Amino acid sequence: MANTEPMTQRVELATVMDRLAVDEVVTEYAVAVDDGDWEAYRRLFAPDGRADYRSAGGVEGDAGEIAAWLSKTMELFPMRQHLIVNRRVRFGLLEQDSGDTARVQADYVNPMRFAGQDGAATEPDFVCGGRYDFGLLRTADGWRLREVVVREKWRRTAPRHQEPAAP
Repeated sequence: MANTEPMTQRVELATVMDRLAVDEVVTEYAVAVDDGDWEAYRRLFAPDGRADYRSAGGVEGDAGEIAAWLSKTMELFPMRQHLIVNRRVRFGLLEQDSGDTARVQADYVNPMRFAGQDGAATEPDFVCGGRYDFGLLRTADGWRLREVVVREKWRRTAPRHQEPAAP
């Protein structure tokens, strides 16, 4: 019986390294959107990468189109913080080579603050949550996003403060 323990350990280490690399792409995605770094956002995608924000009232398109749309849309929310949790990573097959693709489903909560609000106020007045479905592809440049689908499940806006009516 052949000793396969070293080979098994190498495969397990490679899987752990891939999981860490895929997780880093998801984290960099959130940071790029929150920081408004649209060049970093575009670099996270494979050349044919696409994103779909339609469930959250947005658009669907390639990474460049989405980055342009987000850069305008996020002007409404100068304060934003994506919290991406409960990440489930699954590796798949592409043309019979194991580990070339990955799927990540992850829940998110995204508190934001509308522009033009009182500068002293710090609490968000718009919060949404849902699930991301990330499709990733191993490329010569490392793991890249091939697909991002946003599935917004809920949103909450704070009631607007109204001035009392004049007597």
